[in-house]
Amino acid sequence: MWWKDLRATLSQRINVEGIGSSASVLVKDQHLALPHVLVPDVRYIDWGELQRRGFKGVVFDKDNTITVPYSLTIWDPLDASIERCKSVFGNDIAVFSNSAGLFEYDHDGSKASALEKAIGIKVIRHRVKKPAGTAEEIEKHFGCKSSQLVMVGDRPFTDIVYGNQNGFLTILTKPLSLAEEPFIVRQVRKLEMSLMNYWLKRGMKPISHNLLPDAMECVKDPPTL
Repeated sequence: MWWKDLRATLSQRINVEGIGSSASVLVKDQHLALPHVLVPDVRYIDWGELQRRGFKGVVFDKDNTITVPYSLTIWDPLDASIERCKSVFGNDIAVFSNSAGLFEYDHDGSKASALEKAIGIKVIRHRVKKPAGTAEEIEKHFGCKSSQLVMVGDRPFTDIVYGNQNGFLTILTKPLSLAEEPFIVRQVRKLEMSLMNYWLKRGMKPISHNLLPDAMECVKDPPTL
């Protein structure tokens, strides 16, 4: 139905769940927006070290984390790292996105199916938009606790807040491309990053994770081209 498509388009611009969560983060839970690890992109992540530390799987955001916005292909420079992740974790990697797989936006699952076919990674279907919601759907998919999983995304107030409040190890990447993002999303992103950097400069620390107390041990230099 046309109205479902219209509602889905609007929901991509306005994250009502995110507004409520952001208010809580601003007032009392600033630490939830602080990632365990900050990297330019996924090439800097040592997948083998994460597995050795006891992590059982990896959950990726989609847009601006492993693909440019609205694309169905992995951003070319990340191909080798994503393949390395697959070789380490096997089928225990997935996409958990506020676009493909979100019922409100992808009500018939066609976007999730198209993405799975294009990149060879399972897309988890879910009804609640990050950062709201529990990790129930993800834990059911992986068959383990969320504390044994890694959440990788590019937005502090969505991916990182969601991951931290549900017990994941959280890794924040820089966005791959801002050119395709709507203006309002770019402005909100700037605000999120400014607040996160302000809190970090004031000495605020992210939540500790018991599998990797020094999260920087999973960071490596990417291979030279």
